[in-house]
Amino acid sequence: MLSRQDSSRSCITRRTFLFVGSGAMAAIAVRSWRGTEIVQAKVDSPKEVRIVEFSDSGKRGDIVTLPVVIKTDEEWKQQLSPLAFEVTRRAGTEQPYSGKNWNLHDKGLYHCICCDTVLFNSATKFESGTGWPSFWQPIAKENIRESTDVSLGMQRTAVSCRRCEAHLGHVFDDGPKPTGLRYCMNSVALKFVKLA
Repeated sequence: MLSRQDSSRSCITRRTFLFVGSGAMAAIAVRSWRGTEIVQAKVDSPKEVRIVEFSDSGKRGDIVTLPVVIKTDEEWKQQLSPLAFEVTRRAGTEQPYSGKNWNLHDKGLYHCICCDTVLFNSATKFESGTGWPSFWQPIAKENIRESTDVSLGMQRTAVSCRRCEAHLGHVFDDGPKPTGLRYCMNSVALKFVKLA
């Protein structure tokens, strides 16, 4: 049987545990919220990027220097669906198995929904079982940008379009050969164009 003093210590320990646990959960929530990257180019710093152009038949062209595509939120909202805006401009994620491209098996190119930059070729698409379109490599490394994403209390590698900074998805190291990578993209961030 516990004495009153032992019982009191036990309550304080439980209270302390609950208090510290609540504080930790709040810290994780704030860190996740602050770690979410708002994807929008800075209007006051125009810049250029180098990307690879591709023909309608998927043939690699020249590396060209183009200005970064910069628009206001209102301009993006006029161009994009609400979900596409949330995913590409606010680093959101669509529900798995909900997008039109996850189960698409036609031959073609996947373009950025925001700026039309060619990002992926159907030849590198594979069935990952995740409900999102997955590729083992981008069509050209120059056309994407990878960055560290610390949202959701974990560290991941986010993938965005180099030209307009649209959030596309994430890349993981559990893909098939030859790269061993899985570029897990949001359908709503991509526009599919059949090969000519």
